[in-house]
Amino acid sequence: MVLPTRRVVVSGMGLVTPLGCAVDEFWNKLTAGTSAVAGITKFDHSRLSVHIAAEVKDFDPTDYMDKRTARRMDAFAAYAAAAAIMARDAAGMPIAPEAERIGALVASGIGGLTTFQAEVEKMIDKGPERVNPLLIPMIIPNMGAAHVSLELGTKGPLSATCTACAAGSNAIGDAFEAIRRGDAVAMFAGGSEAPICTIGVAGFASLRALSTRNDAPTEASRPFDIGRDGFVMGEGAGILLLEELEHALARGATIHAEMVGYGMSSDSFHMTAPDETGESQARAMTNAMRQAGIGPEAIDYINAHGTSTDVGDIAETKAMKLALGEHAAKVAISSTKSMIGHCLGASGAIEAAIAVLAIERGVIPPTINLVDPDPECDLDYVPLTARAVTVAVAASNSFGFGGHNVTLIFKRFER
Repeated sequence: MVLPTRRVVVSGMGLVTPLGCAVDEFWNKLTAGTSAVAGITKFDHSRLSVHIAAEVKDFDPTDYMDKRTARRMDAFAAYAAAAAIMARDAAGMPIAPEAERIGALVASGIGGLTTFQAEVEKMIDKGPERVNPLLIPMIIPNMGAAHVSLELGTKGPLSATCTACAAGSNAIGDAFEAIRRGDAVAMFAGGSEAPICTIGVAGFASLRALSTRNDAPTEASRPFDIGRDGFVMGEGAGILLLEELEHALARGATIHAEMVGYGMSSDSFHMTAPDETGESQARAMTNAMRQAGIGPEAIDYINAHGTSTDVGDIAETKAMKLALGEHAAKVAISSTKSMIGHCLGASGAIEAAIAVLAIERGVIPPTINLVDPDPECDLDYVPLTARAVTVAVAASNSFGFGGHNVTLIFKRFER
């Protein structure tokens, strides 16, 4: 028996980012080419080789929940809950009447790393009996999803993905599939991360993955530029409210875009390095296009994974050429990590929201700091300045440590 395929639309968005905690504020700064990278303020970084990051500023969890609840969450869970509340409110989505048909699927690549570090330090200093009794539920990566459900009152499907830097995209893709097969009428989906602490920065710095352009932080994240020397750590959360089309229409929801494609693949290559040929990443793109029922020529914009690492940017360029063929030279591509850094498990979700906004608002955000393109990264990466253009179809790439590759595709909604 062939089951009917349900159409899935985006009816709400919520963002907590280094460029602001409201969709319009974030979008205005992003399209203006504003960098959020600056000196680290969250901890003493004097003994580290890296002194810069893209931190979330001016976020107060008590704007979204009571103080007691906020104290019982790691920052990554608070970011997720706040972004989901924003998405619910923006969509005007009533939860209680259909709670059992509304779910949450929220990812994190690392979970409560800051809480983990603080409690280990407390244990060493004051003894194991002083460890917070809520340590475990504060650090496990599923708690972003759990707190979204707790705060919103959803009682439908509840899950969390943990696929490194592809996690946020996997969460959106899995939620998309849950609605398509009829498991839910709506899903709050995305990712959240709060990794900017001593052990988080030290760990990535030890991998030599991070930029050490400490004296020029706003210029440090420079995807596809010949002078790139690693990524900049970011943090935040992005939540999309995905909704079955007929349900959204019945309640008069504003539809921002339709989600039409979700493709995955694996590298089977290395723990941290990407498949240098780009072939594995290209298969994720091809799989997403196949599900969407479109060819390469339909894609107007790609939000690239574009981390500002030497091997990664070249591999993604090769992947887009393999997947798109001749159209690769014609499509507009940008890496918004140049402005907000790499938000790890949240990056795919934030970037999916950017793809949706590009469709809705007709502007492609730039890749800032791209002043001297790497000859091996020779596609149209929308350097330095945003571009006003009609975007009918947008894709978003996310590639994670361990070889997790994901592509999401959205298009302008048409009845």
